[in-house]
Amino acid sequence: MSVIESEEHQALRAAVAALGAKYGRDYLTNAVSSGRHPAELWSEAAKLGYLGVNLPEEYGGGGGGIAELSIVLEELGAAGCPLLMMVVSPAICGTVIARFGTEEQKRAWLPALADGTRTMAFGITEPDAGSNAHRITTTARRDPDTGDWLLTGRKVFVSGVDTADATLIVGRTEDARTGTLKPCLFIVPRDADGFQRRAIDMELNASEKQFELVLDDVRLPRGALVGDEDAGLLQLFAGLNPERIMGAAFAIGMGRYALARAVEYARERTVWKVPIGAHQAIAHPLAQAHIELELARLMMQKAAHLCDAGDDIGAGEAANMAKYAAGEACVKAVDQAVHTLGGNGLTREYGLASLITAARVSRIAPVSREMILNYVSHQTLGLPKSY
Repeated sequence: MSVIESEEHQALRAAVAALGAKYGRDYLTNAVSSGRHPAELWSEAAKLGYLGVNLPEEYGGGGGGIAELSIVLEELGAAGCPLLMMVVSPAICGTVIARFGTEEQKRAWLPALADGTRTMAFGITEPDAGSNAHRITTTARRDPDTGDWLLTGRKVFVSGVDTADATLIVGRTEDARTGTLKPCLFIVPRDADGFQRRAIDMELNASEKQFELVLDDVRLPRGALVGDEDAGLLQLFAGLNPERIMGAAFAIGMGRYALARAVEYARERTVWKVPIGAHQAIAHPLAQAHIELELARLMMQKAAHLCDAGDDIGAGEAANMAKYAAGEACVKAVDQAVHTLGGNGLTREYGLASLITAARVSRIAPVSREMILNYVSHQTLGLPKSY
């Protein structure tokens, strides 16, 4: 892995940055206020090949990996118009189907995910099983007469279900030999009987709404199961590593956007004869924020490299570290940006105040910083578990 970005990656960054500048934060803010999906940006990003840049070429993708997709999301975020569903649809669901899906599933989904005509949501979190995947109670059982699957359970904080064509649901099936439950992944169409959704009333303003799902004996054909019934954990982690890497890209992009607004303001705002950015009390915290964002990006790039190389174990550690570092850097960058602008930082005109809430998400989702510290402490450092 080179720590210097290739010319191809630099060109991709520049091209996506140009697309982001065309839309910007005002576009995304207007989409949120009107309650609509940022369809124009999604469609143009798809036409330019950005949404499917990580998917296999034989299925309409760009043949790249999470390294390229994370660049796309970071640069859109830095322009103020990140697309959250990129974390879910091409990154998690696209990766899982590309690696483990049947040929029928790949042909049905990957070209459409790549060209943006279809999207897929991802449901793993449950009301009583937040960070503890072993407590997932959504279960799938076979209909002995037809061989169909019957899926029952609940999910919460599932993004974009109202616009997604299907949801990749993490359930559990019973091992016939041991009686224990093992994780499995199922593609559940939006209009499946017994598949209900309820919007969660969020303080966070985002174009992608959050939902609680109820699955009441949702009948699925045999072909709804993704991959091997006995390889659930492997398949699950194959989706969670890209999720954490893309979460880091989302956070880094947001932090860069906030920092750029603060730097611009600090160059122009003059109170005591010189711009306020000339004062170290203003300049140094902004410089620190920049350094921490750059460091987080390095770890994100390492995680993406390991992920694309197929090193799921190494990528797991690096992806968690990248997500932790990016979340911390994002929160600090947004906080310092608002503080740099003073009262103006809380006005709608400058558009930074809403990022205070949004930045907190980078510390919470898709996995909390405390659970990442748990992972590093016992997986990397070999310390005993407390749970």
